[in-house]
Amino acid sequence: MDIKTYLTYWAERYRSELQDNILNFWLKHGLDPVHGGIYTCLDRDGKLMDGTKSVWFQGRAGYIFANAYNEIEPRAEYLEASKSCIDFLLQHCFNADGRMYFEVMADGTPLRLRRYVFSETFAIIAMAEYSIASGDRSYAERALALFKQVQGWLATPGALPAKYEPHVKGRSHSIVMIMLNVAARLRSAIADPALDKQIADSIYELKTYFMKPEYKALLEGVGEHGEFIDTINGRLINPGHCIETAWFLLDEVKYRGGDKELQDMALTILDWSWDWGWDQEYGGIINFRDCKGFPAQDYSQDMKFWWPQTEAIIATLYAYQLSGDEKYMQMHRQISDWTYAHFPDNEFGEWYGYLHRDGSVAQPAKGNIFKGPFHIPRMMIKSYQLCQEMLAKL
Repeated sequence: MDIKTYLTYWAERYRSELQDNILNFWLKHGLDPVHGGIYTCLDRDGKLMDGTKSVWFQGRAGYIFANAYNEIEPRAEYLEASKSCIDFLLQHCFNADGRMYFEVMADGTPLRLRRYVFSETFAIIAMAEYSIASGDRSYAERALALFKQVQGWLATPGALPAKYEPHVKGRSHSIVMIMLNVAARLRSAIADPALDKQIADSIYELKTYFMKPEYKALLEGVGEHGEFIDTINGRLINPGHCIETAWFLLDEVKYRGGDKELQDMALTILDWSWDWGWDQEYGGIINFRDCKGFPAQDYSQDMKFWWPQTEAIIATLYAYQLSGDEKYMQMHRQISDWTYAHFPDNEFGEWYGYLHRDGSVAQPAKGNIFKGPFHIPRMMIKSYQLCQEMLAKL
């Protein structure tokens, strides 16, 4: 493999597809010119299927458009789209207690509040990134205030509705990984000791509680003190989440200018998760596995969703950049070849989100409450940056 030729090809493809396909699709079909914000429930050709708005996607899309403005090209339309999403969530998506809804109607009328704080975390990164793009520090300050509020809710028993009965104590990988990334993204816009502490705490939790060398796995849920819970839920491995966590850690390694212990931890998680996730028969990253080899419970356990593939593309590229180990470039080629052979819709644009295990399309819609302009464009932005950084050193 000629590394320069390979990286040049992918850098050009990431940037051109991001701007000419993915972002254009959402600018054309997703933005709401009446109420502001973005719709994500779009059919294959971009037709609106449902006016319900995903609140976390107001934050996710707000982040992506600002990030593209900052890192790819400062187009006015990107900044305007980001602000539209952020304005909508600030005006309509908070309740009287400061919590954010999960779904609202087209005009912002509330529909549903969930116990999770993911709407809040994505609002934080959107405001942080828009602050950098616009030069308006007030957005970063508001994001930091919301971040500390989220930290308070997470640290206070009873502040958020519990998933289980009070006697059941546990920890969730998903919130640890999200808070790690949110703190890092917010830190790029504003400095505060709480952000560095959150990153350090998240790294400690991942290593101390969730990594299980006896299973060569990072688990999704553990007991309060990291105890292994021998149930279907306790044995769950989500390879996509774990691979995403790996590159979040590698991102921190780069920020620190190198950290061998942290890099080894990240590469270990990536290696374990690739071995669990890569489908040896059909290719692609599978949704769920059981660390003892029992059947996974989730009905979509053997499907191929869009986002684990995009996280694997970033993680393998990042791993190669920092380690120089050619196996990660081969893994990047594997996942890229499979992903680009199955997910892009060459007729109507954007990517499919849901494939059967064999790679055939399960349903052709381009978006819903959970899929929209986030994982795919983030992958293209981040991977373009990584390719450019490596090419600059060749």
